[in-house]
Amino acid sequence: MEQLLNDFSFGLFFWQILLFILLYFLLKKFAWKPILNAVDDREEGIKNALEEAENARKEIQNLTADNERILKEARIERDAMLKEAREMKESMITDAKDEAKAQATKVIDQAKTTIEAEKHAAIAEIKNQVAELSLGIAEKVMRSELSDKNKQIKLVEDMLKEVKL
Repeated sequence: MEQLLNDFSFGLFFWQILLFILLYFLLKKFAWKPILNAVDDREEGIKNALEEAENARKEIQNLTADNERILKEARIERDAMLKEAREMKESMITDAKDEAKAQATKVIDQAKTTIEAEKHAAIAEIKNQVAELSLGIAEKVMRSELSDKNKQIKLVEDMLKEVKL
């Protein structure tokens, strides 16, 4: 405690008091008035809301009888609309089924045609590839056969033997 009294600075104390007073006046001028005004506005808004709620309650009581009459009329109209909607639904379902069957048949026919065309194209492609492979193999065989002079002569003699005049 004694050390606190020894370290006490009157200059620092003076500036702290001065800043506190300045802060107090600034808050009073700029913050407390707007806060109090907002509270007053809120209080008046609540009073107005309560009055409007009471008026609305009275109006609701007056409208309740009209609502019951309107509800009865609406129920009758709703039943008529539901009956009409059911009939429309059934006709739409029937039409949709017929159209779906027609489209399914059309899609199946198109798929069959497409499959057949792709099948023919695949067969043609396989034939082309087989022909290319055969030519490649024949070319390699011929090169190996004709690479040596003795083999060339023997191949020519064999071919001449096969030819008949």
